[in-house]
Amino acid sequence: MHDLSDTIVAVSSPSGGVRSIVRLTGPQTVSICEQVFECSRASSIRNPKSEIRNSHIVSGAVRLGQTLALDAWLYLFFAPHSYTGEDLAELHLYASPVIVEALVQDLLTRGLRPAGPGEFTARAYLNGKLDLAQAEAVNEVISSSNRLQLEAAEQLLGGRLTKAADEIRSALLDILSLIEAGLDFSSADIAFIATPEAAERLTTIQKSLEELLAGSIRCETLIDLPAVGIAGAPNAGKSSLLNALLGWERSIVSPQPKTTRDVLSGVLTTDRFQCVLFDCAGLVVMPDNPLDELAQRAAVEALQHCAAVLFCVDAAKPEMAEDVAVRALIRPKSVIHIATKSDLPTPAELPGRIAELSRLFQAEFLPVSAKTSHGLANLLPAVERSIVGWAVPTIHSPNAPDSISAPALTARHRQAVTEAIDSIRQATVEVKRGNGEVAVMMIRTAYQALSQIEQQSIDEQVLDRIFSRFCIGK
Repeated sequence: MHDLSDTIVAVSSPSGGVRSIVRLTGPQTVSICEQVFECSRASSIRNPKSEIRNSHIVSGAVRLGQTLALDAWLYLFFAPHSYTGEDLAELHLYASPVIVEALVQDLLTRGLRPAGPGEFTARAYLNGKLDLAQAEAVNEVISSSNRLQLEAAEQLLGGRLTKAADEIRSALLDILSLIEAGLDFSSADIAFIATPEAAERLTTIQKSLEELLAGSIRCETLIDLPAVGIAGAPNAGKSSLLNALLGWERSIVSPQPKTTRDVLSGVLTTDRFQCVLFDCAGLVVMPDNPLDELAQRAAVEALQHCAAVLFCVDAAKPEMAEDVAVRALIRPKSVIHIATKSDLPTPAELPGRIAELSRLFQAEFLPVSAKTSHGLANLLPAVERSIVGWAVPTIHSPNAPDSISAPALTARHRQAVTEAIDSIRQATVEVKRGNGEVAVMMIRTAYQALSQIEQQSIDEQVLDRIFSRFCIGK
């Protein structure tokens, strides 16, 4: 495990950036900075004993060897008021990767050790600056690539899960103390809590955990981008819609039906969400040949496993029987019905066409034109709602209707909650049977399972596995 007596160093800025940041933390932080950093003014970088400051910023230069001096800024964060709980420093400089690497090598020759993956955050956890759930949230924030991932990670970092777990553990301790008190005074025939009340309290706690599990955000699900398929009969405007949404020519557009044979995909990125958008071969009721049959089989298979389907119908098409039959071929989890080519009917005709489509398919249709971009602004929020409803159990706040307020759980958290639920369920059964000793044992097991969410004494192998997912310098 991590040795807190070492002083560690790593580059903590992303590659390719203009400013490079070299971060170090540990007992030797201040003394090492005095060796390599020259202040531009006569000032000490040591923390004044009369006042503990949260941070201290000094301009100056980093010296490499006898001749090279680089303009730099030194950011000092003194223990215990730092991210790691130790003295922590950041050297900010504008330099090439080669120079930065030379600086790191120079620091290593002065007795520092290269930081391992996530070691800065691991020290924050070991020094009591973060609980384990919050430490995991740091990695989720770093790795998030869309709004949903970031909001879920921020919920976890804010201690939402820890607070919920603490409240449930407190309730478990209350009932545990009452049952144990009754066991201690069993010879005096004193009951501190009646059996029906104990069973009812345990059932309430179990329901709270089940609600926490059911209403939580799966961090792992958010990492995998949801897939959204575009389906419809041949020449329904699917390829044009794909290109319009992606903003580039991903699929060949042709008036000739059955141009698309394979499943074509691209990542749709907006300022609010990301998904994998794919277009597949037009669906037909009876494929003409083995090639069409194979293409259709691949299309149906892809559509059955995606988060949502954009089902396209040509708004200008006079006969819809084929489209109705094609719609019956797929049973997706969520469908957004789209009237494509809505620029072809006249403005006076379009409302009637939309109403007819809604009657035939028993669904609301959204008019969209890939050519003019009409309707795309309304389509994107509909896609987002479909993705959020599938990937993230969302609770909307009245003050922030687009925010995520459900607690975020990783796979490790979900396992801990599931184990606690199983133990409480068994404890309830034993309480009803009058087996207080067994019930107490099961309640303690549930308490310990929930404690694993942020417990300091968690197994070192588990800690290594958690922090090994981090990048170096974080």
